[in-house]
Amino acid sequence: MSFIIRQGDEKDVSGIMKLVRELALFERAPEAVVNTEKMLLTDGFGKHSLYKVVVAEAVDTNDVIGMALYYTAYSTWKGKMFFLDDLVVTESYRNFGIGRKLINEFLKAAKYEEVNEIRWQVLNWNTPAIEFYKSLNVNFEPEWITVKMNKEQIEKYLATVGSSSK
Repeated sequence: MSFIIRQGDEKDVSGIMKLVRELALFERAPEAVVNTEKMLLTDGFGKHSLYKVVVAEAVDTNDVIGMALYYTAYSTWKGKMFFLDDLVVTESYRNFGIGRKLINEFLKAAKYEEVNEIRWQVLNWNTPAIEFYKSLNVNFEPEWITVKMNKEQIEKYLATVGSSSK
């Protein structure tokens, strides 16, 4: 099993999208993916890049077999930070140390960029990921609740406030 870890680029978009879909299936929410390869290309490698990605590439096939996709965020308490949106290795390549190599590169980027904190989320039932993260000596923050609104909820809310926000 030979693989390399490198910074992702435009040619990796279809492999990245494949991993996104695989992860969504694993997380029991394949219908939740609205992102597209075109959006990934524009948002990651267009004029105003919104994210960075480190990929694992199989040497024999040149397939993207893993990724750590992250972006810069800002905390009023902590300052500059990275948010790791997804760390995923395709199922048939798990348990070869690829995830650890990906997170190591992500952490090197965090150190290089002098971020004060990194954050990410893990589903409470994803025991293998939780155990892996525990091996990194991380802090789990159970008192924080993730709050989200999807595009439709934003539009519906804004429609209800209408002219009162002017």
